[in-house]
Amino acid sequence: MSKATIKLETLSCPSCLQKIESAVKGLDGIDKNSVKVLFNSSKVKTNFEEDKIAIEEIEKAIEDLGYPIIKSKVSAA
Repeated sequence: MSKATIKLETLSCPSCLQKIESAVKGLDGIDKNSVKVLFNSSKVKTNFEEDKIAIEEIEKAIEDLGYPIIKSKVSAA
């Protein structure tokens, strides 16, 4: 299991937070209990299985909702 921290360009409303959280939780390979969208710091944190999903797929799911990514960091859990 790996940990991801994805920094968003901006997170402007609570409903945006819910949209992102639902989209990430819906991806195969995501530890659904680990998904946290941090409104004040515009970050998404989650644990994921690298053999099932790549960080780029998580980023794409977020970007497809209209939220640009600034950078991502992956570390071993």
